Amino acid sequence: MTNYKILISDPMSEEGIFPLRDTEGITVVFDTDLNPQELAEKITGFDALLVRSKTQVTRELIEKADKLKIIGRAGVGVDNIDLEAATEKGIIVVNAPDGNTNSAAEHTMAMLMSMARKIPQAFTAMRNGEWDRKSYVGVELKGKTLGVVGFGRIGAEVAVRAKGQRMNIIAYDPFLTQEKAEELGISFGTVEEVLKASNFVTVHTPLMKETRHLINEKAFGLMKKGVQIINCARGGIIDEKALYNAIKSGKVAGAALDVFEQEPMVDFRLLDLPEVVATPHLGASTHEAQENVAIDVSLDVVSYFSKGVVRNSVNLPSVPEEIMSKIEPYFDLSERLGAFLTDLSGSTATEVNISYSGELADSEVGPLTRNILKGILKRHLGTRINDVNAMFIAHQKGITVNERKSAAAGGFTSLISVEILTQAGKWKTAGTLLNGQGARIVRVDDYIVDVIPTGHLLFIRHHDRPGVIGRVGTLLGQEGVNIATMQVGRTAEGGDAIMMLTIDKPAEAESIRQLEELAEIEKVKAVNI
Repeated sequence: MTNYKILISDPMSEEGIFPLRDTEGITVVFDTDLNPQELAEKITGFDALLVRSKTQVTRELIEKADKLKIIGRAGVGVDNIDLEAATEKGIIVVNAPDGNTNSAAEHTMAMLMSMARKIPQAFTAMRNGEWDRKSYVGVELKGKTLGVVGFGRIGAEVAVRAKGQRMNIIAYDPFLTQEKAEELGISFGTVEEVLKASNFVTVHTPLMKETRHLINEKAFGLMKKGVQIINCARGGIIDEKALYNAIKSGKVAGAALDVFEQEPMVDFRLLDLPEVVATPHLGASTHEAQENVAIDVSLDVVSYFSKGVVRNSVNLPSVPEEIMSKIEPYFDLSERLGAFLTDLSGSTATEVNISYSGELADSEVGPLTRNILKGILKRHLGTRINDVNAMFIAHQKGITVNERKSAAAGGFTSLISVEILTQAGKWKTAGTLLNGQGARIVRVDDYIVDVIPTGHLLFIRHHDRPGVIGRVGTLLGQEGVNIATMQVGRTAEGGDAIMMLTIDKPAEAESIRQLEELAEIEKVKAVNI
């Protein structure tokens, strides 16, 4: 192996970086006291940079790095790394998403038990010289229902531990199926069903637009009186103002919080409530977790330099120029097709079938397939899904991915057709690039359309009757929704038909409800891409 120089600019244990120390041809330099200017001066000549959360890997730093090939973040997040700048320069960024799973699950259980038995409150009272048994009567976990919102690695580990306490588990996750739930011995349902059924609720979703304030005033309204809440995932999943009010009203009997909407905290009102126990984002703060994430990222660095492959890349590795020049124009379209179908179906895919026709049939289309999967998965899993890990995550979630090629493109130079199978049914779309006009969706299910795949869309399935289009336009006008374009398609006169509308702002739930009440309308779906 060529000699590679690795700079570690944040504290890491020697045990955590043993893969680097044990690999011939790798030189490790520790320097954890550098300020940004000193780091920018020192980075010259290094092939890899390993950091934790302290070092800010900025665009300026990346531009100074003349030989940098890989950046490793010993932890889950990469907020301190400019991914765009790294990608532009062809630098792979890796992290360690699995190293803290056990630590986070254990901390969640510790918080749950501390809250249920009021241990921190009782200890504080004793420290103040009080011997008060009556004020700190808790509840048992045995026989209670724990609702797990988000059943990924950590949520599943929490469920295993909670079952050991003889709790009943009901979980929600967009990728959790009836068969998988039965295999694990748990119940599953929608978010609303989980909230209604649970005595305790723990959240383990990523934080993104769809999950921000997922647990809000409306959600608390669905819960049982006396419910207790745990958040060791991400601040912002729970609306802290709504939580405060729910505790004050008596609806919520306890809250255990390790993460907050602003960190470090600036608003401590929640901590003034005796029902709340809290820790300062300690979910991954164990010696073992810190060692594990360092080992994971070190192994990826070694693998990259010895084999050219990594497990946990969070950005797009470089693609050969001859491939990129041909397929790059289709990158945006391919992701939008995946996002469009996911919004249209309203459920998660169990199988994805992709067909490349025309000139694309002669190309290496793997990057486009990963882009389609990225569009599908990001709707549920957020921005951690990227071109590199999309296929891995799809397989991990049990999604079958089929890819085929065909010379016939139906009159188009190239055509990308995508079909997803969900538990609710089958959905299809196709898209292409029109010379001088950009990306188009040209087919939805069996209907021919011509839709620009961007912005706010309304998909309406209806019966082909005179006056339907007028009634739809009138109703949306009354709701203040302006229609920019409209496409209609039908299979036969008087039969099934669709409308595809582009609108200037998202359609409100009330507008959609009113459309669905029209006699000729079968289905209305808002799509934002």
